[in-house]
Parts: sequence; C-alpha cells; structure tokens
Amino acid sequence: MKKILLLLSSLAMLLGGCASKNTSEEQSKEQDLKVIKVASQMESVADILEIANKEAEKEGYTIEMVRVNDNVQYNKLLNDKEVDANLAQHEPFMQDFNEAYKGNLVIAQPVYDAKVGYYSKEYKTIEDIPNDKKVAIPNDASNQGRALAILDEKGLIKLKDGVSFEGTVKDIVENPKNFEFKEIDLVNLASAYDEADMALVYNYPTYLKKINLTPEDAILLEEPNDNHFAISLVAREDNVDSEAIQVLKKAVASDGVRDYLENEENSVSLIPSF
Repeated sequence: MKKILLLLSSLAMLLGGCASKNTSEEQSKEQDLKVIKVASQMESVADILEIANKEAEKEGYTIEMVRVNDNVQYNKLLNDKEVDANLAQHEPFMQDFNEAYKGNLVIAQPVYDAKVGYYSKEYKTIEDIPNDKKVAIPNDASNQGRALAILDEKGLIKLKDGVSFEGTVKDIVENPKNFEFKEIDLVNLASAYDEADMALVYNYPTYLKKINLTPEDAILLEEPNDNHFAISLVAREDNVDSEAIQVLKKAVASDGVRDYLENEENSVSLIPSF
C-alpha cells in the first residue's frame, strides 16, 4: 500500500510539474508578444479586433483595445502617441480632426462601410411626413454633409450647385417640406428618435442598437459611395509604415474579419471595404 501511495504521489507531482511548466510557458509566450494599442468606442470594433488579434499573434503581436466614450478622444489619444492606431471613423471625419487640432493622422486601411440612413418612429414613408417637421442630423461637418447629401439625392432638399458631401444646413437652397433641422452630436442621435415631433433621425448602425433598429427599418438609405465614408484603421504619419501597423493592417483586413462582416447578422448593417 505504501508503494502504491508513493507511486501516486510521485505521479501527481510529475503531472503538477508539467502543468506548471505549460502554464509558465504560455505566460512567457504572452509576455513576449508586442502590444499594439487601438482606440475605439464601438462594440463592433471590439469584435473585429478580437478576430484580428488571432492573426496578429502569428506575427508576434497582440492587439489591445483602448475603449473611449466619445468621437474626439480616440483621435487625441492617437495624435498624442498614447495609442498606436484607432478604428472608429471615416476619412472626412479624420481630416476635420487634423485641421482642427493640427493632427498628423492618416488612413492605414479601410475596413467596412456602415449602411447609414434616416429613421422615423411615426412615419412609414417620406410621403407620409407633413411639412414643418423636425429632422435630426449630426452636428459635425463631415457627417452632417453626408446626411444632407442623402436628402439632396432623394429630392427632399436642394443643396447649392457643386456642393456634395461637404454641405451644411447653410448650403440648403430649397427646402420644400420646410424641415426644421436639429444638429445633434452623433453619439446622441439615437435618443432623438423618441423625441416628440421628430420626423426623421439620421443614424449609424452602431448607435441604432440602442433603440433596437437596423438599416432594414430605415425610411431612407444612402446609396453606395465608393468607400468615401469607409470606417478605417487610422495611424499617424510617423508610424503608419512601422512593422506593427503593417501587421495590424493585414489583421483587420483578414479573411476572418471579412467572414465576420459578411455573416447573416452583420451584413444587414456592414459592408467590407477591402
């Protein structure tokens, strides 16, 4: 009996030692991975980065998402070199930041196009909407221009000749329904959907989840625009050619990310841009 107990004890120590060794090796491997910090405020990006991380690890890197709460912080963190990249915006929005904050941000890799449009709680078609109603649009220049371009394209307003995605409410020359435009921060537009007398609300799929809507519920959807507003991986001029960003570019444009964007749930809202 003593021999059996001694044998079992030795075996347990051996197995424990192996387990400890394996755990130690795994921890060491994780510590050896170089970290790439990517800022964003969007849940969809968290999923994309989780998939991309599997690709990055093959190259000796791990992706760490830095979560923020607004549409300015992720650019400030990147511009101040507190993160390596961000994945949260399209190029026109990035350019507006560069001009406002003397930034040196650049597009590294377009990732996906979001299906944007207008939503109405009370009305089912544009024809149902009476005159003199409120329309909620973004208050930042690039997204406001995008929102107004949809209305212009559908003939609901007319912008000045030569104005495309750069228009503002000041560029409206015809407003036959006499819409009253309410300019609201992009992250707060979803809440406008429940406001009384709000006929139309412009919005992105990311924020629509708050009110349980998808682009299939839109009264108006944007026509394809050749990735002009593709949500993109953004880096800085000084690091965009670095090994880390090259690994990150490859990872966010991988087959795994494409499969995620094209699956049944996400394809309603998102379109790959690579």
